[in-house]
Amino acid sequence: MDAGGDGALVLFSGGQDSTTCLAWALDRFPRVETLGFDYGQRHRVELACRDRLRGGLARIEPAWGARLGPDHTLSLDALGAVSETALTREAEIGYEAGGLPNTFVPGRNLVFLTFAAALAYRRGLRRIVGGMCETDYSGYPDCRDDTVKALQVALNLGMERRFLLETPLMWIDKAETWRLAERLGGRALVDLVVEDTHTCYLGERGARHAWGYGCGTCPACDLRAKGYARFRAEAAD
Repeated sequence: MDAGGDGALVLFSGGQDSTTCLAWALDRFPRVETLGFDYGQRHRVELACRDRLRGGLARIEPAWGARLGPDHTLSLDALGAVSETALTREAEIGYEAGGLPNTFVPGRNLVFLTFAAALAYRRGLRRIVGGMCETDYSGYPDCRDDTVKALQVALNLGMERRFLLETPLMWIDKAETWRLAERLGGRALVDLVVEDTHTCYLGERGARHAWGYGCGTCPACDLRAKGYARFRAEAAD
């Protein structure tokens, strides 16, 4: 395959951000494939959402369905084994001594993007799309724009390719992420995100809130709920 083509590989977890990024990519590129990672995450229920979301996106816009290529899942058990965080073991969510949340999985995005680039190399896909964001990122250092840009340089040098690491959410907050979904796919996409994506760190799918399913109290649920409330309030103005 042509490594200089305009195809894209989207890091697709089954969460709100990655689903919005997938819609963003489907709206722009002629061929889009998806990649999920099973690293022993506490909320691995997100992986079970991915098939429904891909089908839902294809129904929202037939052109998206025509552009949507294969889905891939990679097992990265070693990442979960070495990290010992609140996302990879049963532990109360809090903060480490250095100030970072204990939900930070060291090296996660570095590993994800490196494996994504290896797959993109084989699949002939030039663009790699991820939901990293500096605006609502909990201080995770591997979500920073500088980190992503530095890794892009390293991957291009190490693989002799011209990959582009695309981060459409980098400079927007969660309310704007909801608005982006609405601009891309209208109310149908917002409803799909509410009903079928998963964000809750604890993996809770029992309680249904206005913004979707989750425990309602973990940092991920809190961020999503506040963003949705701002989104709805601004839409009503």
